[in-house]
Amino acid sequence: MTKQTKAYIALVFICVAWGTTYLAIRVGVRHYPAFLFAGVRQVVAGIILLSLALLFNRKFDLTRQNVMRQMWLGFLMLTIGNGCVTWAEQYVPSGIAALLCAMMPIFAVLINLMSEQKDKLNATIGVGMLLGVVGVGLIFRQNIVDLGKPEYLSGILCIFLATSGWALGSTLNKKYGKAENPFFNSGLQLLFGGVFMLFISPITDDYTGMQLWNMEGLLSLGYLIVFGSVLAYAAYMYVLDVLPVGVATIYAYINPLIAVLAGAILLHEPLNIFIGLAFLTIVISVFTVNMGYRQQRKTDQKNMSAPIADVAE
Repeated sequence: MTKQTKAYIALVFICVAWGTTYLAIRVGVRHYPAFLFAGVRQVVAGIILLSLALLFNRKFDLTRQNVMRQMWLGFLMLTIGNGCVTWAEQYVPSGIAALLCAMMPIFAVLINLMSEQKDKLNATIGVGMLLGVVGVGLIFRQNIVDLGKPEYLSGILCIFLATSGWALGSTLNKKYGKAENPFFNSGLQLLFGGVFMLFISPITDDYTGMQLWNMEGLLSLGYLIVFGSVLAYAAYMYVLDVLPVGVATIYAYINPLIAVLAGAILLHEPLNIFIGLAFLTIVISVFTVNMGYRQQRKTDQKNMSAPIADVAE
């Protein structure tokens, strides 16, 4: 079996694993407080990934600058990104959460446009963003009444906050450049992000009625640690090393579909024509924004003879 074939198999695994994490989170928060659940997941996954990173690559950066940098990235991408999504899924169906999170590349492009003076909005990016707004509108077409519920509205706003945090963290992570041992840095991010969530948990979580040894909750936690965090991330690093970035990041277009279908089949979450149209609209929106951003960067390259730095992956 060739490396490319293995990479495509790994890519399929990533699509399934990360597409089903929303379902596993939804199951987990039925039994455990959200930030406690997410914090334990990321701390354990961080320890495992750090151990594997040190086992296979002795080179790592433990300077104060790098540790503080990974702590900040862990806070943005995991404490805010993953933690807020986990909290929101107490009130928002997993499929809808996945569809809203699928707009992360749009947030990343917006952040980059605001932070880089040389980057400018073009017509293609504008059209893509308008399509994203339409996609969000279609999601709530059938659930407009739910927006009047404080818990549901808080969950939706929390998902947008999470998406912004993940996008900002991803943008900064890319700007910092490649590390000697990316698995080690990722393990630090998971560990710090999880520790911050454990500190937040007593403030936001309700421990009333929690059953520590709930089998369904523990199985979802184990699945998220092993498949959602450790294996999927390792597989993604392998895919990025072997396949073109445009192919490697195709998971972002497939995950929402898997999440919506899994939620509908296993948790009987609502699935209707508007959810389907929202999925198609958001996927086209993300693709269009990415295409417009690449066009803009290629124009800059021609004008300035500078390499393209694609942050909208």
